[in-house]
Amino acid sequence: MINVGVLGATGAVGQRFVQLLAEHPWFNLTTLTASERSAGKKYRDVVKWRLDVPFPDNIGDIRVSPTNVASLKEVDLVFSALPAEIAKDVETACANGGLAVCSNASSHRMEPDIPLVVPEVNPDHLALIDVQRDHGRDGFIVTNPNCSTIVMTLALAPVRGCSFQKIHVATMQAVSGAGFEGVPAMGIYDNVIPYIGQEEQKMETETIKIMGTFRNNAVQPAPFQVSASCHRVPVLDGHTMAIWLDAREPVEKVKEAFLRYKPPIEGLPTQPKESVHFFDEPDRPQPRLDRNRGNGMTVSVGRLREGIRFIAMGHNTIRGAAGASVLNAELISSRKYL
Repeated sequence: MINVGVLGATGAVGQRFVQLLAEHPWFNLTTLTASERSAGKKYRDVVKWRLDVPFPDNIGDIRVSPTNVASLKEVDLVFSALPAEIAKDVETACANGGLAVCSNASSHRMEPDIPLVVPEVNPDHLALIDVQRDHGRDGFIVTNPNCSTIVMTLALAPVRGCSFQKIHVATMQAVSGAGFEGVPAMGIYDNVIPYIGQEEQKMETETIKIMGTFRNNAVQPAPFQVSASCHRVPVLDGHTMAIWLDAREPVEKVKEAFLRYKPPIEGLPTQPKESVHFFDEPDRPQPRLDRNRGNGMTVSVGRLREGIRFIAMGHNTIRGAAGASVLNAELISSRKYL
């Protein structure tokens, strides 16, 4: 078993990390960090746990530690659910101190020697870990992308063989993506908010890196453009998006690509049976019906039409955040980087 910790364990994504790691077959969750006001207290006494998710009692008595490198002496790998403005320095210090860091924060995603990984899409980009070590770092940082970017890149993975130069995407994003206090209740009830700060930029830049080619110890950006429009809607969990490709392939060929898709990895504990599930029904996928498919790790696609146009949906705090980071860690472990 590999001893692991969670940075920022009391927030929305931090709780998902705890949920996924509490009974993990490879990782032993020993350390939880949070703010100074929570340090020294039992986790169960400081966390405002989600009512719709069972609390992991085996974790409740862990004493919360302050968020610093000194608190992580007993772990080999840390999962970061820290806000971006805090994550950059803390994660760098952890990696320089010899720790493996799997980060959900945006701070390091676009740095050239740090892999931005979706295991079913670009597992070869983990080779950037060796580049970091060549640069003198004792540990390393691996990031997962923005929650909407993960859903879109997984949905695009089966159709990478199609010829396209432009992707347009319009998202309908759940309120849990903004954290517990991110969207006031009176602001989202009976409403759609047509702007999410920095979300469109993340989708447009991260996708190009993830779907790029690893060559000569660097990632060459993918040769297409992404144009995104992002919106917050009154859904608890599950980001839905409409995707348009300027591809000329017939719908039946694209449908077959979705149905026959097999990811380039297998056998990881958090990996779902289906990374991408295709619906023939015209009214699917839907967040309420489909977000927990594959324990929240499956991205669902449907309503495929000429154009090429389709709908994609995935669980934003599991597949789009904590689950993605845990799957990255499993891939890192299976490839002997720890």
